[in-house]
Amino acid sequence: MRDSKLVIHESELLFKVIAEHSERTSAMITTDLEFFKWAEMFKNAMLVAALVDLLTYHSHVLNMNGESYRFQNACKRKS
Repeated sequence: MRDSKLVIHESELLFKVIAEHSERTSAMITTDLEFFKWAEMFKNAMLVAALVDLLTYHSHVLNMNGESYRFQNACKRKS
């Protein structure tokens, strides 16, 4: 996602796409924002709650809070 906040139309469109495909296909979504921060991005707390519900139902949520592999390699190259 880009740095700017999504406008309401974009948020609703994203929700519609995910809702239509959530029971039929698999998806992998990566983000550096925790779920509770999504409301800031989407500007609609109810839409975020429904979206998170859709995405996490029958899902495996991986929370990765380690050192960045790319950052470590960049530091090694510089030294």
